[in-house]
Amino acid sequence: GVALGAWRRVAMEASELWVGFVGAGRMAGGLVRGLLQAGKVPASNILASAPSDKNLDTWRELGCRTTHCNLEVVHRSTLVFLATKPHILPGVLEEIRPAVGPHHIVVSLVAGVTIQTLQRLLPPWTKVLRIMPNLPCVVQAGAMVFSRGSNAGDEEATLLKSLLSSCGLCEEVPESYIDIHTGLSGSGVAYVYLFAEALAEGAVKMGMPGALASRIAAQTLLGAAKMLLETGEHPAKLRGDVCTPGGTTIYALHQLEKGALRATVMDAVEAATNRACDMAKD
Repeated sequence: GVALGAWRRVAMEASELWVGFVGAGRMAGGLVRGLLQAGKVPASNILASAPSDKNLDTWRELGCRTTHCNLEVVHRSTLVFLATKPHILPGVLEEIRPAVGPHHIVVSLVAGVTIQTLQRLLPPWTKVLRIMPNLPCVVQAGAMVFSRGSNAGDEEATLLKSLLSSCGLCEEVPESYIDIHTGLSGSGVAYVYLFAEALAEGAVKMGMPGALASRIAAQTLLGAAKMLLETGEHPAKLRGDVCTPGGTTIYALHQLEKGALRATVMDAVEAATNRACDMAKD
């Protein structure tokens, strides 16, 4: 066991990790760009399958290999990402099940499909992990959470984390947090876009050109987020630091409080989380 473990580690370091994607949509594409940009896996070691060439063309441009055969992906990969639409997944699992061996690591990106369901539809020994990314993975600034099934050990979790850290923040969590992550981060990027748009429109109203206002709004959000991450301070503390007595910021914050910004955003996260839970039950 030890020798095999050592051999696998060396093999993985020698970029002998063969990665497969069953499904080649936007999210899978975002992850693969992160892996390639970080130099974690050479493009020639990546194989993606999709029913049509529509999505696969982009993968070929990146230097990845492509196929229309899901079984081929499983046969030729150690680490297999499942990235299909939820309603297609059971059929796909039935198709690939005979080819899944004890050496495979199967990682599902599919929303609303539990680890329990994945383990039920795959051979009983399968090492299964479930991950929930968000769209900024496409620019290597994603926020991802993952959970492991009963056969996935520390080695698999560490491998996944080291691969995906090139795509952004990556945290291991209990599976019950995945729906919350969907409401907070998966859908949350859209709340931020709405806020960015509103910020810029406020500046346009006051006389600044739209394109400039949008760039400044975006950079303001990026800077604020970076300070939160790098200082580790509570948001309220950083917010307080910006508020000088009788200054501009406190006047603005009073308006945001009148508009119940906080309660509205909390409601939004709750609504999206509940919707994610409902979709998982269907």
